[in-house]
Amino acid sequence: MLTRLKVSGFKNLEGVDIRFGPFTCIAGSNGVGKSNLFDAIRFLRGLADQPLIEAASTVRDEEGRTSDIRSLFHRVGDSYADRMSFVAEMIIPPEGVDDLGQPAKASTTFLRYTLELGYRGNGGGYPSGLEIVKEELVHINRSEAIDFLRFPHKAATWRKSVLLGRRTSPLISTVDDEGGNRIIKLHQDGVSGRPLLRPASKLPRTVLSATNAAESPTALLARREMQSWHLLQLEPSALRRPDDFSAPTRLAANGAHLAATLYHLAGGERESSEPRLDSDIHAQRVFSQVANRVAELIDDVRHVRVDRDLKRELLTLEITGRDGTPHPARALSDGTLRFLALAVLEQDPVARGVWCLEEPENGIHPERIPAMLKLLRDIAVDAQEDVGPDNPLRQVIINTHSPAVVAQVPDDSLLVAETRELESSGKAYRVAHFACLPDTWRSQPPQPTPGVAKGRLLAYLNPIEPSPAESDDGKSEGAKARSTTRRVADRQDLQMLLPLSDSAR
Repeated sequence: MLTRLKVSGFKNLEGVDIRFGPFTCIAGSNGVGKSNLFDAIRFLRGLADQPLIEAASTVRDEEGRTSDIRSLFHRVGDSYADRMSFVAEMIIPPEGVDDLGQPAKASTTFLRYTLELGYRGNGGGYPSGLEIVKEELVHINRSEAIDFLRFPHKAATWRKSVLLGRRTSPLISTVDDEGGNRIIKLHQDGVSGRPLLRPASKLPRTVLSATNAAESPTALLARREMQSWHLLQLEPSALRRPDDFSAPTRLAANGAHLAATLYHLAGGERESSEPRLDSDIHAQRVFSQVANRVAELIDDVRHVRVDRDLKRELLTLEITGRDGTPHPARALSDGTLRFLALAVLEQDPVARGVWCLEEPENGIHPERIPAMLKLLRDIAVDAQEDVGPDNPLRQVIINTHSPAVVAQVPDDSLLVAETRELESSGKAYRVAHFACLPDTWRSQPPQPTPGVAKGRLLAYLNPIEPSPAESDDGKSEGAKARSTTRRVADRQDLQMLLPLSDSAR
């Protein structure tokens, strides 16, 4: 779980400091930096799993994939920053396995990871690209948790179930040797021994990304946590595709393997066999729970099931309407498929970590947006209950510019993204700025998040512009006709239905 993220020098994120709860909604107009924040989270995920250059290539720029590493750095005019930095505070899983299947158990589960990267030009025998300036992984004491976990939660149950163990020394640190060269130390965890030293200038990847259970199980589990930070981009073509019997049983970030995932959650067997009675009851319960969720979006739902085609060895997801007509995934609307994928995700206890989703309202009728928001909040962990199979440590972060979403999310979950103009060396530039509503947990000291001006919310709470009074002088006949066209919002018989309309005041 990502509880706090600080970013500087990355795209238009400069001095950004955001605290997250189980569910966070970031609202803002186009181009202010909402997606850049998601890119920062995705970049950190890539750095925990891939070499520096490969992780950078996964981050989009204005034209898609990043082709120029320099474009990731903050820019003022024609000048780029030389460094970018990230600080991520996180709650990690207490147990896991490394890439070789070796078990790992964390000595402590509340950590702060710091990474500073610099741009390296050609020279010194190395190609241009990224280099590690600083990498650290340290513990956060449980006694300090109340100062770091600001969102409402139950200390006696939820906090006690996720904050485990203790530690007094760092897990990864950066020092300079006698020659002034930066050395990154991986301090062995759980065993005695000297730290493992890594020259920073020669590292093609972060030290965290290469950890294993033998050297540092806690660092490995921090890596596993960061690998579970997903940018969920549900693509209708992937959601509609049937799965073969050997397909992965985890929902992919683009929505692939939806049928295989639901079939697996329902206890489906790979090989044909007559299911036991208890397995059949479990399957019906899973299918019914998903069907009930989808029925909140569309009324015409009786059953959800996965058809198992033995001849073609394919799994196909189907929704059966109230009239008994089955509708395969390929015949469902885009919005229904996205909602269905999220309903399946909610049922998967193994799907943990951070799930970032852009504009979840796409393809959803305005009347059904509350159902979508309820589903997203239910996917996230309940911070009033113990974490376990029925309440996995899962977090949801969405961004939006929809008034219907902003008006209906919990007020303490909302962050408003804007841009602010700053000046450096006589040059003006704009950076992303994130603000919260007053009298919410983010606004409380110490280090409160800046408050948003209430006038900034007017576009979300009353997005309908008043009809302008225009003069017809000098206009062409066509322009005059257009200017006299009555908008839906201008109809007198609808005025009482509009928020903050003159007739409703």
